[in-house]
Amino acid sequence: MVMDGGDNLKNCPKFASFNYINSIIGSGVIGIPYAFNLSGVGMGIILLALVAIVTDYSLVLMLRSAHISGSFSYQSLMKSAFGRYGFVVLSLLQFIYPFIAMISYNIIVGDTATKVLIRLLSLPHDSVFAQRYFVIAMATIFITAPLCMLRNVARLAKASIVSFIMVLVIFVTIVIRYESLHDVMSTVTEVGDINTWEFARPGAIQAIGIMSFGFMCHHNVFLLYDSIEGASQTIWNCVTHVAVSISFLLMVAFGLVGYATFGDLTQGDLLENYCWNDDLINISRLLFSLITLLTFPLECMVTKAVVDQTLRGGTDPIPMSKNRHAIITISILVATYFVSISTKCLGVALEINGVVAAIPLAFVLPAAIYIKLSNDSWKQKIPAYCLALFGTIVAASGISLVVYEVLTFTADSCENDRIMDHCYINDTYLPTDIIQLPLN
Repeated sequence: MVMDGGDNLKNCPKFASFNYINSIIGSGVIGIPYAFNLSGVGMGIILLALVAIVTDYSLVLMLRSAHISGSFSYQSLMKSAFGRYGFVVLSLLQFIYPFIAMISYNIIVGDTATKVLIRLLSLPHDSVFAQRYFVIAMATIFITAPLCMLRNVARLAKASIVSFIMVLVIFVTIVIRYESLHDVMSTVTEVGDINTWEFARPGAIQAIGIMSFGFMCHHNVFLLYDSIEGASQTIWNCVTHVAVSISFLLMVAFGLVGYATFGDLTQGDLLENYCWNDDLINISRLLFSLITLLTFPLECMVTKAVVDQTLRGGTDPIPMSKNRHAIITISILVATYFVSISTKCLGVALEINGVVAAIPLAFVLPAAIYIKLSNDSWKQKIPAYCLALFGTIVAASGISLVVYEVLTFTADSCENDRIMDHCYINDTYLPTDIIQLPLN
């Protein structure tokens, strides 16, 4: 998707792969240990492999459909297959997903970076520098805004390489903490017990939702494709296979180490399992905040394109003027900022985002578009039918679970400042004077 005129910077496939990987793993990799906790480790690895394979196929399928129709944006592709109604539905979904994702990134930064700043700078709780609204504002002004003002996704390649390196550093820190926390965790949970490592558990559907969210990058497909020098179906297939495979391996590694450390106590955000005054993990928290900020512009570019095309009433991507680009970008940043500081509890909303937007965007719609546009025989379309069926089942099951969670929702569901029991045990490197954070 061409975002502007005169900026034709392209990446070779190798560098484009880093944008691709960054778009996939983003913040989702931190939730994989919890997915293993829900589904069981053995079943979790199988499900993760299944989601990776399905994701890879759907990403390849999208470009195949684009070449069939000659439409190289998700919106125009949907319109080619299902007319104006399809365009409207797709635009809505493609706006909802990245917009809520950007809000979640801001909230992650606000919660995580605030803890780190209070710890490292010994800030008083009532200091303006320790408030979420200030931290998110500074992150927006000095990091996400300049990156979001870039008008070509290819220019984010270097930032994506940095983000990838940060993910590796975070992985090293959790491996180190696995060694140092093993004895401590054994006193509060049976991390080595055979029941903890049981092959399968009943939370497979929830786990698939988390994994699908982690692999979700379909709304960025044409931005990524347009950034590749000499892009073709063959090159795209190769880049996709590499990016999905590396992302899968990283997710398995995070899942195994994270779950091995905390067992049944593993939370949705792995870094929340560690003590707030663990300085090594605070480095990882800071890096994780930066990763989310470096992923933010990819989501913003998609949102900008959707808003621009919707305002124009057209489906074909055309260059935006500098003024129009700036106005749309700033409007999106301001909107996400104010929503981000107004709440700390987006858990249920993110789950709704996953089953309502991510699953259709990733699995159902790519398959439906290909089935509609392709002249292949029905036998050749069987994998696409299976993909659509898989997405429909997961989405329907996920919606049922989300409805149940909404009906049983309590204020405690928003708790994100829980002190883990093990933080009070080993005072040799985890002192018990845990910092309490301000609520605003």
